[in-house]
Amino acid sequence: MTNPVFERIEADIKANPVVLFMKGTPVFPQCGFSARVVQILSHLGVPFKGVNVLEDMEIREGIKAYANWPTIPQLYVKGEFLGGCDIVMEMFQSGELQSALEEKGVPVAAKG
Repeated sequence: MTNPVFERIEADIKANPVVLFMKGTPVFPQCGFSARVVQILSHLGVPFKGVNVLEDMEIREGIKAYANWPTIPQLYVKGEFLGGCDIVMEMFQSGELQSALEEKGVPVAAKG
């Protein structure tokens, strides 16, 4: 049985190399965790699509089930779930995030 919410999530993930499911928008994040991930991606010069889960309760709940991850934000790179705020921050601080992006063919403007 197909899940229409999962189909919408997959369409976004497939159409964009980097997708951040977040509270608010990249220009106006509405929670500190989302703001932190936006700040990291912006610092690295990585273009990404922000999906505001506050505008769509189906997506807000569906993304948690889709990734089997209870919190938002959630970062996807080339269709693969990387993690939430804490994981993205740790990966950024260790240099893993930059490597993971480059390995998947996503250009990184800044190294750290």
